[in-house]
Amino acid sequence: MKKTHRYISRAAGILAAWCLTAGILITSVEAVCYWIPGYFPHEYEKHQVLEDVDMEMEDLLLVTDHMMGYLKGNCEELQITADIGGRTQPFFNQREISHMEDVKHLFLGGMALRRVCLCLTAVLLLVIWKLGGLCLLPRAICAGTGIVFGAAAVAAVLISSDFNKYFTLFHHIFFDNDLWILDPGTDRLINIVPQGFFIDTAFWCAAVFGVCMAVLLGVSIFVMLRQKSGLSGSRTGRSV
Repeated sequence: MKKTHRYISRAAGILAAWCLTAGILITSVEAVCYWIPGYFPHEYEKHQVLEDVDMEMEDLLLVTDHMMGYLKGNCEELQITADIGGRTQPFFNQREISHMEDVKHLFLGGMALRRVCLCLTAVLLLVIWKLGGLCLLPRAICAGTGIVFGAAAVAAVLISSDFNKYFTLFHHIFFDNDLWILDPGTDRLINIVPQGFFIDTAFWCAAVFGVCMAVLLGVSIFVMLRQKSGLSGSRTGRSV
Protein backbone atom coordinates (compact mmCIF):
# COMPACT_ATOMS: atom_id res chain seq x y z
CA MET A 1 0.00 0.00 0.00
CA LYS A 2 1.25 3.47 -0.87
CA LYS A 3 2.33 5.65 2.04
CA THR A 4 -0.17 8.37 1.07
CA HIS A 5 -2.98 5.84 0.97
CA ARG A 6 -2.03 4.64 4.43
CA TYR A 7 -2.22 8.16 5.86
CA ILE A 8 -5.57 8.82 4.17
CA SER A 9 -6.96 5.48 5.35
CA ARG A 10 -5.89 6.12 8.94
CA ALA A 11 -7.34 9.64 8.96
CA ALA A 12 -10.56 8.41 7.35
CA GLY A 13 -10.76 5.60 9.89
CA ILE A 14 -10.44 7.98 12.83
CA LEU A 15 -13.03 10.33 11.32
CA ALA A 16 -15.35 7.35 10.71
CA ALA A 17 -14.93 6.35 14.36
CA TRP A 18 -15.92 9.85 15.46
CA CYS A 19 -18.96 9.89 13.17
CA LEU A 20 -20.00 6.47 14.41
CA THR A 21 -19.49 7.64 17.99
CA ALA A 22 -21.83 10.60 17.44
CA GLY A 23 -24.43 8.23 16.02
CA ILE A 24 -24.06 5.90 19.01
CA LEU A 25 -24.39 8.81 21.45
CA ILE A 26 -27.64 10.02 19.89
CA THR A 27 -28.95 6.46 19.74
CA SER A 28 -28.09 5.99 23.42
CA VAL A 29 -30.31 8.94 24.33
CA GLU A 30 -33.13 7.55 22.19
CA ALA A 31 -32.69 4.09 23.70
CA VAL A 32 -33.07 5.34 27.27
CA CYS A 33 -36.04 7.60 26.51
CA TYR A 34 -37.90 5.24 24.18
CA TRP A 35 -36.68 1.66 24.37
CA ILE A 36 -36.26 0.79 28.05
CA PRO A 37 -39.54 -0.82 29.23
CA GLY A 38 -41.06 0.87 32.27
CA TYR A 39 -38.46 3.63 32.45
CA PHE A 40 -40.91 6.50 32.94
CA PRO A 41 -43.16 4.71 35.50
CA HIS A 42 -40.06 3.81 37.52
CA GLU A 43 -38.81 7.39 37.45
CA TYR A 44 -42.24 8.79 38.30
CA GLU A 45 -42.49 6.54 41.35
CA LYS A 46 -38.90 7.22 42.40
CA HIS A 47 -39.35 10.99 42.35
CA GLN A 48 -42.96 10.98 43.63
CA VAL A 49 -44.20 12.73 40.54
CA LEU A 50 -47.79 11.53 40.89
CA GLU A 51 -48.19 13.45 44.14
CA ASP A 52 -46.78 16.63 42.59
CA VAL A 53 -49.18 16.65 39.63
CA ASP A 54 -52.16 15.01 41.40
CA MET A 55 -52.64 12.34 38.74
CA GLU A 56 -52.96 8.58 38.44
CA MET A 57 -50.10 6.69 36.80
CA GLU A 58 -52.25 5.55 33.87
CA ASP A 59 -53.29 9.11 33.03
CA LEU A 60 -49.77 10.47 33.36
CA LEU A 61 -48.37 7.76 31.11
CA LEU A 62 -50.90 8.69 28.42
CA VAL A 63 -49.61 12.25 28.60
CA THR A 64 -46.02 10.99 28.51
CA ASP A 65 -46.61 8.75 25.49
CA HIS A 66 -48.21 11.66 23.66
CA MET A 67 -45.36 14.01 24.57
CA MET A 68 -42.65 11.57 23.49
CA GLY A 69 -44.52 10.91 20.24
CA TYR A 70 -44.67 14.66 19.66
CA LEU A 71 -40.90 14.96 20.04
CA LYS A 72 -40.45 12.35 17.31
CA GLY A 73 -42.83 14.19 15.01
CA ASN A 74 -45.59 11.59 15.27
CA CYS A 75 -48.18 14.26 16.10
CA GLU A 76 -48.35 17.97 15.33
CA GLU A 77 -49.87 19.27 18.56
CA LEU A 78 -48.39 18.84 22.02
CA GLN A 79 -51.49 19.80 23.95
CA ILE A 80 -53.50 16.98 25.47
CA THR A 81 -56.29 16.86 28.05
CA ALA A 82 -55.94 14.68 31.12
CA ASP A 83 -57.65 13.86 34.40
CA ILE A 84 -55.87 16.12 36.90
CA GLY A 85 -57.17 16.24 40.44
CA GLY A 86 -60.47 14.75 39.35
CA ARG A 87 -61.03 17.29 36.54
CA THR A 88 -60.40 16.89 32.82
CA GLN A 89 -58.26 19.81 31.67
CA PRO A 90 -55.38 20.72 29.34
CA PHE A 91 -52.08 19.45 30.69
CA PHE A 92 -49.65 21.98 29.20
CA ASN A 93 -49.69 25.77 29.35
CA GLN A 94 -48.46 28.04 26.55
CA ARG A 95 -44.94 28.47 27.96
CA GLU A 96 -44.47 24.72 28.16
CA ILE A 97 -45.79 24.28 24.62
CA SER A 98 -43.39 26.90 23.28
CA HIS A 99 -40.44 25.31 25.08
CA MET A 100 -41.33 21.84 23.86
CA GLU A 101 -41.43 23.15 20.29
CA ASP A 102 -37.78 24.08 20.78
CA VAL A 103 -37.05 20.68 22.30
CA LYS A 104 -38.74 18.97 19.35
CA HIS A 105 -36.57 20.89 16.88
CA LEU A 106 -33.48 19.91 18.88
CA PHE A 107 -34.53 16.27 19.03
CA LEU A 108 -35.35 16.03 15.33
CA GLY A 109 -32.08 17.82 14.60
CA GLY A 110 -30.28 15.13 16.55
CA MET A 111 -32.01 12.42 14.51
CA ALA A 112 -30.99 14.17 11.29
CA LEU A 113 -27.42 14.51 12.54
CA ARG A 114 -27.33 10.79 13.27
CA ARG A 115 -28.38 10.00 9.71
CA VAL A 116 -25.67 12.30 8.35
CA CYS A 117 -23.04 10.74 10.61
CA LEU A 118 -23.97 7.19 9.64
CA CYS A 119 -24.00 8.09 5.93
CA LEU A 120 -20.61 9.77 6.30
CA THR A 121 -19.30 6.69 8.13
CA ALA A 122 -20.41 4.51 5.22
CA VAL A 123 -18.73 6.84 2.70
CA LEU A 124 -15.47 6.87 4.69
CA LEU A 125 -15.48 3.08 4.94
CA LEU A 126 -15.95 2.90 1.19
CA VAL A 127 -12.99 5.24 0.69
CA ILE A 128 -10.84 3.10 3.01
CA TRP A 129 -11.89 -0.04 1.14
CA LYS A 130 -11.09 1.53 -2.25
CA LEU A 131 -7.64 2.50 -0.96
CA GLY A 132 -7.05 -1.02 0.30
CA GLY A 133 -6.74 0.16 3.89
CA LEU A 134 -9.31 -2.00 5.68
CA CYS A 135 -6.50 -3.70 7.58
CA LEU A 136 -5.75 -0.32 9.19
CA LEU A 137 -9.35 0.29 10.28
CA PRO A 138 -9.27 -1.47 13.69
CA ARG A 139 -6.24 0.57 14.81
CA ALA A 140 -7.86 3.79 13.56
CA ILE A 141 -11.08 2.98 15.41
CA CYS A 142 -9.10 2.32 18.59
CA ALA A 143 -7.40 5.70 18.22
CA GLY A 144 -10.68 7.48 17.53
CA THR A 145 -12.62 5.84 20.36
CA GLY A 146 -9.68 6.33 22.73
CA ILE A 147 -9.84 10.08 22.18
CA VAL A 148 -13.62 10.02 22.69
CA PHE A 149 -13.29 7.97 25.89
CA GLY A 150 -10.81 10.47 27.26
CA ALA A 151 -13.07 13.43 26.44
CA ALA A 152 -16.11 11.59 27.82
CA ALA A 153 -14.30 10.80 31.08
CA VAL A 154 -13.38 14.46 31.56
CA ALA A 155 -16.96 15.52 30.75
CA ALA A 156 -18.38 12.96 33.20
CA VAL A 157 -16.16 14.22 36.02
CA LEU A 158 -17.09 17.84 35.34
CA ILE A 159 -20.83 17.17 35.06
CA SER A 160 -20.95 14.99 38.17
CA SER A 161 -19.14 17.68 40.14
CA ASP A 162 -21.91 20.23 39.54
CA PHE A 163 -24.81 18.84 37.50
CA ASN A 164 -26.95 21.96 37.83
CA LYS A 165 -24.16 24.18 36.45
CA TYR A 166 -23.63 22.09 33.32
CA PHE A 167 -27.36 21.41 32.91
CA THR A 168 -27.85 25.19 32.79
CA LEU A 169 -24.90 25.57 30.40
CA PHE A 170 -26.45 22.97 28.10
CA HIS A 171 -29.66 25.01 27.88
CA HIS A 172 -27.78 28.24 27.24
CA ILE A 173 -25.92 26.57 24.37
CA PHE A 174 -28.89 24.91 22.67
CA PHE A 175 -31.71 27.38 23.40
CA ASP A 176 -31.80 31.06 22.54
CA ASN A 177 -34.55 31.96 25.02
CA ASP A 178 -35.47 31.42 28.68
CA LEU A 179 -38.57 29.30 28.08
CA TRP A 180 -36.76 26.34 29.64
CA ILE A 181 -36.86 28.09 33.02
CA LEU A 182 -40.09 26.69 34.44
CA ASP A 183 -41.92 27.24 37.72
CA PRO A 184 -43.05 24.11 39.64
CA GLY A 185 -45.97 26.14 40.97
CA THR A 186 -47.45 26.82 37.54
CA ASP A 187 -45.75 24.47 35.06
CA ARG A 188 -46.53 20.76 35.25
CA LEU A 189 -43.74 19.84 32.84
CA ILE A 190 -41.03 20.59 35.40
CA ASN A 191 -42.91 18.48 37.93
CA ILE A 192 -43.01 15.36 35.77
CA VAL A 193 -39.34 15.70 34.80
CA PRO A 194 -37.59 17.16 37.87
CA GLN A 195 -33.82 17.51 38.11
CA GLY A 196 -33.53 14.02 39.61
CA PHE A 197 -35.11 12.61 36.47
CA PHE A 198 -32.52 14.35 34.29
CA ILE A 199 -29.68 13.14 36.50
CA ASP A 200 -30.90 9.54 36.22
CA THR A 201 -31.43 9.87 32.48
CA ALA A 202 -27.97 11.35 31.96
CA PHE A 203 -26.48 8.47 33.95
CA TRP A 204 -28.25 5.79 31.92
CA CYS A 205 -27.47 7.50 28.62
CA ALA A 206 -23.81 7.55 29.62
CA ALA A 207 -24.00 3.90 30.69
CA VAL A 208 -25.55 2.73 27.40
CA PHE A 209 -23.08 4.84 25.43
CA GLY A 210 -20.17 3.49 27.45
CA VAL A 211 -21.19 -0.13 26.92
CA CYS A 212 -21.63 0.37 23.17
CA MET A 213 -18.27 2.10 22.89
CA ALA A 214 -16.60 -0.60 24.97
CA VAL A 215 -17.99 -3.26 22.62
CA LEU A 216 -16.77 -1.34 19.57
CA LEU A 217 -13.34 -0.89 21.12
CA GLY A 218 -13.21 -4.52 22.23
CA VAL A 219 -14.05 -5.82 18.76
CA SER A 220 -11.41 -3.54 17.23
CA ILE A 221 -8.75 -4.75 19.69
CA PHE A 222 -9.73 -8.38 19.02
CA VAL A 223 -9.36 -7.90 15.26
CA MET A 224 -6.02 -6.14 15.79
CA LEU A 225 -4.73 -9.06 17.85
CA ARG A 226 -5.94 -11.54 15.24
CA GLN A 227 -4.18 -9.53 12.55
CA LYS A 228 -0.99 -9.45 14.60
CA SER A 229 -1.22 -13.18 15.28
CA GLY A 230 -1.79 -13.92 11.60
CA LEU A 231 1.13 -11.71 10.61
CA SER A 232 3.42 -13.40 13.14
CA GLY A 233 2.31 -16.80 11.88
CA SER A 234 2.99 -15.92 8.25
CA ARG A 235 6.47 -14.65 9.14
CA THR A 236 7.21 -17.83 11.07
CA GLY A 237 6.03 -19.90 8.15
CA ARG A 238 8.31 -18.06 5.74
CA SER A 239 11.34 -18.46 8.04
CA VAL A 240 10.96 -22.24 8.35
